[in-house]
Amino acid sequence: MTAKAKIKVIKKGELKAAEKPVKPVVMQKNPKQAAAREMVSTVTNWVSDFQQRKREETRMAFEQLFGQQPQKCGA
Repeated sequence: MTAKAKIKVIKKGELKAAEKPVKPVVMQKNPKQAAAREMVSTVTNWVSDFQQRKREETRMAFEQLFGQQPQKCGA
């Protein structure tokens, strides 16, 4: 510890002013955050729907291509 430590003196008037509740800045950002979350949710849903459709189409294509062929016996 240094020999010249700084000490902050708080007077009674400053103490009362410091105790007043400050309006949080988070409240101002909340509508922007909500809009951003909604957009992210929408895009996420779009991506998952697209992936699911693509998987189903691929599965159906494989079933049509390979599922209907009779098995050949090598007798």
